[in-house]
Amino acid sequence: QVHLVESGGGSVQAGGSLRLSCAASEYTANTPCVAWFRQAPGNEREAVARIYVPGDRPYVADSMRGRFTISQDNAKNTVYLQMNSLKPEDTGVYYCAAGVRCGWLADGYNSWGQGTQVTVSS
Repeated sequence: QVHLVESGGGSVQAGGSLRLSCAASEYTANTPCVAWFRQAPGNEREAVARIYVPGDRPYVADSMRGRFTISQDNAKNTVYLQMNSLKPEDTGVYYCAAGVRCGWLADGYNSWGQGTQVTVSS
């Protein structure tokens, strides 16, 4: 497992932007995949985007493609989630996770950050 710390959350109006950061203590052979998930009150945790760190292969969930971008800075062991054109339904706690299985399911990731709150007002 690795230690993950998210930052960059906050409150914005609809149409605004935020960039979330996920800083890792290190990425190992057991944690080549990093993903962002989000969870709104009363809802299940939802996959947002993922990236295969060694190969820099990014993917964004269909419902957010075109607005969200995932990227990485290997020198800083940091993965970013750029969120543009935010909507009130994007509100929730955003978590980054790392693991060996690069999929959309939360159980494929064994390291999780503490989460950062994103609130989008209309």
